[in-house]
Amino acid sequence: MEDELSKAVEYGLSIGASYVEVRGEELAETSLEIEDKRVRAVRQGVDRGFSVRVIAGGAWGFASTSSPDRLREACRVAVRMALAASRAVKEKVKLADVKVFADNVHVKPDENPADLGIDEKIDFFLELGKATLSFDSRIKSFNFSYSDVYGVKWYFNSEGARIFQDVLYVWGRAVATAKEGDIYAAYREELGSIRGFGVWRENPPGELADKISHALLEQLEAVTPRGGLFPVIMGPNVTGVLVHEAFGHLAEADLALAGGLLLDKLGERVASPLVNIFDDASIEGGFGSFKYDDEGVRARRSIIVREGVVVGLMYDRETSAKIQSMAGKLQVKVGDELDVEPTGNARAEDFRVPPLIRMRNTCIAPGDWTLEEMMEDVSFGYLLESFRGGQANLDGTFQVGVQRAYEVVDGEVGRPVRNLSISGNTLETLMHVDAVGCDFKLNVGWCGKGQTVNVGDGGPHIRCSKMLVGGGKVE
Repeated sequence: MEDELSKAVEYGLSIGASYVEVRGEELAETSLEIEDKRVRAVRQGVDRGFSVRVIAGGAWGFASTSSPDRLREACRVAVRMALAASRAVKEKVKLADVKVFADNVHVKPDENPADLGIDEKIDFFLELGKATLSFDSRIKSFNFSYSDVYGVKWYFNSEGARIFQDVLYVWGRAVATAKEGDIYAAYREELGSIRGFGVWRENPPGELADKISHALLEQLEAVTPRGGLFPVIMGPNVTGVLVHEAFGHLAEADLALAGGLLLDKLGERVASPLVNIFDDASIEGGFGSFKYDDEGVRARRSIIVREGVVVGLMYDRETSAKIQSMAGKLQVKVGDELDVEPTGNARAEDFRVPPLIRMRNTCIAPGDWTLEEMMEDVSFGYLLESFRGGQANLDGTFQVGVQRAYEVVDGEVGRPVRNLSISGNTLETLMHVDAVGCDFKLNVGWCGKGQTVNVGDGGPHIRCSKMLVGGGKVE
């Protein structure tokens, strides 16, 4: 394979490209879906293919193929596309300089999902469904989705990068519902790992069914929230989704350059001095962790907010070069604190599409408060431990539904609350953070931006002195 990829790079240069990169992957995939006590769908297969991306005439061109024998044809298509696009581009593509790597990155699974038969996986998760549905007659439905991927990715470019990188992830999500009288409740639990199937051994069906069932039935006994502005303490799960959805996308350099809020906020305070936000692919075990991105850039921690001040964004090589070209203007504002180097955030869903700037593990860094200290002086507020869903917009507004929440009364955890939602403006909300916990937890999930990639998010418990709380259901 190395010979085919090297020859494709050389061929691309010989027909007019000034820059060539070739990506390839061969991934064994399994997915299954369970509805109540039956298997609804099972899929297994190997996905193999290659892509060529070039710069020619100052513009990008891209093509993909399922066969290494057609890489030369893909090169020709990509160059033709680039030259056609070059007639209309106003600004020629420039790439920031990066260190070039030749590396082999291997994964040592705790338990390789490829070594388990499909029957064993089906039996394992059917047991989870049966245990959940038999826990209580008020539990009415159970749905489960599972996937695992194991294989290798290749990356070669005309600057000399030669990277072979193992890929492994295992993921699953359970959604259960319950009903009592006219009260309806739903709860989801999501687990994932880049180490192997061990995450499910650590959460066996019986124990996981108990957790899901208790959380679900608790909602049937819960009260509805009081709407208005209240002190709110968010657990790592809610902290993570807030920083990812409501802030992280604003910090993707392509969206910032396209008119997002943060480009004009570089060097300015956008949050409480207690808030430090980063995006990092080097966190051990993070669901969004990897060593090299899909431009061959060594992934590193990107500090986005330091003590409340925006000091960087998430870059690919092209946006890094654009921001560097603006250094004169930006240097006046932020001096040497601004991070403008490529961060390793270029990611593609698969070989069929070119990479985009994507988050990896996006988090708020821990502080030094305990949860008990955060609750001490709250006469009435809410503790939010698990989100249900929501949405965020590029103008900074957001709404998030919470599936597990509790009242906080006179410094103590009170009654459970159902169908609670929070909303507001991201930057205003972050300004109201007045306590950051000393704990820290990473969550697992998926992020869509035209393409879907695995990500992590998280942080500690954090307290906002005031946040708009509502009782509307967020789907």
